[in-house]
Amino acid sequence: QVQLVESGGGLAQPGGSLSLSCAASTSTLRGRTTSWYRQAPGNQRELVAQISGSENTYYADSVKGRFTISRDDVKNLVYLRMNSLIPEDTAVYYCHVPNWSAWGQGTQVTVSS
Repeated sequence: QVQLVESGGGLAQPGGSLSLSCAASTSTLRGRTTSWYRQAPGNQRELVAQISGSENTYYADSVKGRFTISRDDVKNLVYLRMNSLIPEDTAVYYCHVPNWSAWGQGTQVTVSS
């Protein structure tokens, strides 16, 4: 079974930054489209950013210009760099790969003064 593991979440002040990482325990992320989603309490899970195997990227309007998705195929990791954080970014963040049904436990991001 493929297991996706997210890490890097925590508490940040408005205007601060955090970096999230996504790893696959039993499979490679190399060459695969990988996405970051987030889900806040009472809300549906929403797509935040996506990167293809050829490093084409997509960002939701709400995070465009503030978040950067990237990948390191040597380390087999996908990252999400979050700058200029606002309280509305507070959520559990998940990574996902199309055709892989399993979701990780996510990593909590809290933005608060």
